[in-house]
Amino acid sequence: MFGPYMHASPNMNLTPDIAKAIDGEYTAVLCYEQLAKMAPSEEARKQILEIRNDEIRHYQMFSKLYTSLTGRQHTPHLNEPCPGSYLEGVRSSFKDEQETVDAYLDIFDRAHDPRIKHEFSRAAADEQNHAVWFLYFLKEDAHEGK
Repeated sequence: MFGPYMHASPNMNLTPDIAKAIDGEYTAVLCYEQLAKMAPSEEARKQILEIRNDEIRHYQMFSKLYTSLTGRQHTPHLNEPCPGSYLEGVRSSFKDEQETVDAYLDIFDRAHDPRIKHEFSRAAADEQNHAVWFLYFLKEDAHEGK
């Protein structure tokens, strides 16, 4: 792909991380659809579906970035099975969203391309917002359980 005097773009080093982000977003989209169906209230269902829409947008943008860097599409893979209960799903989602913020900020820090920096900065902010919602659902569930 690269001639003897050409060097890979520094952004090419990010392609494994972008592929991992695509897989994470793909997993979130599928799992949040299931989680929304298990939601105990219409408010929670609507918010989870709104979060899912953000994840779809991230998935699409990261897929475009990956294709623009590599010239090929990444075939997404489910990272792990979706949790079987609402509470387990909310706990897992909260933890995953928090970890994703860190991963996306790391990609932001290492990226040279302003598009990549912008998209991962924006996605990190969205993921932090999602984590707050999942924390709210955890606290709401704990409060209602008393």
